[in-house]
Amino acid sequence: MLDSLSLTRRDVLIASSLASAALMMPKRLLAAAGDAIRPFSISFPQEQLDDLRRRVAATRWPDRETVPNDTQGVQLATARKLAEYWATGYDWSKMEARLHAVPQFITEIDGLDIHFIHVRSKYEKALPIIVTHGWPGSIIEQMKIIGPLTDPTAYGGSEADAFHVVIPSLPGYGFSAKPTAPGWNPPRIAKAWATLMQRLGYTRYVAQGGDWGNAVSETMAVQEPPGLLGIHTNMAATVPADIAKALAAGGPAPAGLSPDEKRAYDQLDDFYKNGLGYAIEMNNRPQTLYGIADSPVGLAAWMLDHDIRSYRMIARSFDGVSEGLTPDDVLDNVTLYWLTNTAISSARLYWDNAHFPSGGFFDPRGIKIPVAVSAFPDEIYQAPQSWAEKAYPKLIHYNRPPRGGHFAAWEQPELFTAELRTSFQPLRASL
Repeated sequence: MLDSLSLTRRDVLIASSLASAALMMPKRLLAAAGDAIRPFSISFPQEQLDDLRRRVAATRWPDRETVPNDTQGVQLATARKLAEYWATGYDWSKMEARLHAVPQFITEIDGLDIHFIHVRSKYEKALPIIVTHGWPGSIIEQMKIIGPLTDPTAYGGSEADAFHVVIPSLPGYGFSAKPTAPGWNPPRIAKAWATLMQRLGYTRYVAQGGDWGNAVSETMAVQEPPGLLGIHTNMAATVPADIAKALAAGGPAPAGLSPDEKRAYDQLDDFYKNGLGYAIEMNNRPQTLYGIADSPVGLAAWMLDHDIRSYRMIARSFDGVSEGLTPDDVLDNVTLYWLTNTAISSARLYWDNAHFPSGGFFDPRGIKIPVAVSAFPDEIYQAPQSWAEKAYPKLIHYNRPPRGGHFAAWEQPELFTAELRTSFQPLRASL
């Protein structure tokens, strides 16, 4: 599945391409032989794809839900439409070709092979950025933003908007190695990401993330590794202590909240009461989820049932409604999980976080460096500006885009790209 090339202390020049543009990785002086960066490419045998289709076609279906809505979970009609398209119309080779078009690498950090996409802009003054996905996402979440970030003049921007882009796969996800021992929680991953950026030669850079990517990026900000200028989040951790206490009690919203704060409270209250089933299981018993490692449709349903607004948007896509994600988008991501057999290894991140805790998921972490926030309306909760200002003393950007949800970069790449361009403008002067 991969070809490796050990790098020495000598300067190294790696040529790579994205779409029709020739992009060059600059010379790098590696600190030690163990820091080898090996080129990576993917190739799945046809037998695996044939087996996937066979399993989808052979799905044993449950009875239809007993209610006329989605309160019992992923509805049978949606799952059947997904399975029919997966077995008869979906073409993984298109996604594989897109992956082949971007330069990918593997490097060992803290005893684990970490996979990452690395695309340098042709503009040498571009701002380096490391972008981290979450669950049930993958590097596929960020594929649509690579071109606009690295080649902004081709997407309505200017040379001053350019980024060098690094997109790693979380440990146990996609093409990164699967940890064989516990402990790979956000603080450990954050340290690994800082090592990766240092290894790539970036002395000044920014970080971005949502979902687990936010936890990792915010933890990087707390750790303040040399060179990290600031972060951007599309799922900010801003919930004040009194709000968190009220949510834990399951009672009504505290008095005196603004309309934005009340909406955020109601969103969180609904998620905690009705949307946390998957996280509770993965926090406590991820190894028990053998069914999603054995059944493609079981895996797809488990991944679709992340949050209600994302699920409903995906369900509409299988009804032919064009918004946000398409059926191909959804199946690209699920198929990657299936082919890499990472259903359970990815779930263990929840267990590691629960058993090696680093604070509540939405609790402010005491970040002192610059932070930019994009509060998309259909996120698990749309962080109010008042909460963001309290959580991030150096808030350099706050905006509420008109549309988009949990998978913002994937759903709304143009809006997401614009947010990153604006967010980091104040930090470019330090390059």
